[in-house]
Amino acid sequence: MTHAPSGLHAHAEPVASRQEAHVEVVAGVITDARGRILLARRTEGRDLAGLWEFPGGKREPGESAEAALARELREELGIEVDIGEPLIAVPQHYPHKRLRLDVRHIRAWRGTARGHEGQALAWVPPPSLARYPMPPADIPVVAALLQPDRYLVTSDPTEDERGWLQALEHALENGISRVQLRTRELQGDRWARLAGIAAERCRQADVEVLLNGDIELAGQLGVGVHLRATQLRALGSRPLPAPFPVAASCHDAEELALAETLGCDFAVLGPVRSTASHPGAPTLGWTGFAALRERVSLPLYAIGSMRPDDIAEARQHGAQGVAAIRGLRSGSI
Repeated sequence: MTHAPSGLHAHAEPVASRQEAHVEVVAGVITDARGRILLARRTEGRDLAGLWEFPGGKREPGESAEAALARELREELGIEVDIGEPLIAVPQHYPHKRLRLDVRHIRAWRGTARGHEGQALAWVPPPSLARYPMPPADIPVVAALLQPDRYLVTSDPTEDERGWLQALEHALENGISRVQLRTRELQGDRWARLAGIAAERCRQADVEVLLNGDIELAGQLGVGVHLRATQLRALGSRPLPAPFPVAASCHDAEELALAETLGCDFAVLGPVRSTASHPGAPTLGWTGFAALRERVSLPLYAIGSMRPDDIAEARQHGAQGVAAIRGLRSGSI
């Protein structure tokens, strides 16, 4: 995916005349009968001209998000809409703006969508969305549409390898579709063998699997790698080629910037809340999470005592979803 330079999603006057301000923007995910999603191209004379975005615009003072989105889509596209559930709200900091992009599903729409402001439109099959260069705030929206909202991190297998594998299979059966295989206890051939079995079971279930920290073993197993924060500073380039996923654990702005520069596909950011494994450690809270979210366009999972019922709140602070060991486990995972 192309990471665009900083800019603005909403309607705006020429760049040189603006001063930094906070802008609320609404956008809609509009689908047609074939399941394609509508994108609009930013016109000349606006920030980020030529980039593609989810249609919408600026929310006026005193206007609800729903009213603003209905008005913008009527003015821009000439359609009337029924607004559905929230998808994600992405805070983004630009050189001259702090923006919050509130994205909603469009449940139904009436009329013929046309670019009433001269903007080009494209109906895009969901798997092709990432090919369209977008402003930074729109990039996490694509991930929210296409990628899992839960990221399971396995507990240590210790001595009960059979029970660990059974718990992993149970998690896969219950809808987990992105997994990080992680251990602090097992070493060498024993972990390589067990990770290989787990990776194969994930592949059979069509589940994306990443291996914590061990780039060489990940390459041997043909899976992705989840980098530790310390590895971000040591690596000069992305450690695995596409299509193998690369992710990272991050705790601050510097680590997030390194993960984005390295070309990671997503990152885990936290802890948002105190955890049983690190009681008393500093936490971000949702305000701190959102403040760090503003600085990158990477899809981010929130971690730190997260559970599935935290996903909606996480999405409202710009997270892809939640990552957890205990909160998403089935059995001993």
